[in-house]
Amino acid sequence: MTDEQIARVAHEVIRAYCQALGDDSQPAWEDAPQWQRDSAMLGVKLHRENPHASASATHESWMAHKVAEGWVCGPEKCPDLKQHPCIVPFDELPEEQKAKDYIFRGVVRALAQAPAEITA
Repeated sequence: MTDEQIARVAHEVIRAYCQALGDDSQPAWEDAPQWQRDSAMLGVKLHRENPHASASATHESWMAHKVAEGWVCGPEKCPDLKQHPCIVPFDELPEEQKAKDYIFRGVVRALAQAPAEITA
């Protein structure tokens, strides 16, 4: 699978997880803004290049990218103001937010290691 295909699947899995938590704010991959797709692609690259990276590394990479783009911690996710409540150290995240990093990492690892005949 390509990095983009893996990013799409990981994004959709995280979107479904968010919906299960009552968060319907995540758009489908096709409707996601480019910055959100780019963020998923960076996560895929991280785990493909560093297959033993931790779930906290997922968060740290995501947060560093956000901060570099001018995002700050805020009370709720607001792309217009570049605010996100998860711009905090991994160990300060609520468990349901940490779970997203574990899930993302698991999806990327599974798809990156899947035999070609399964992903074709």
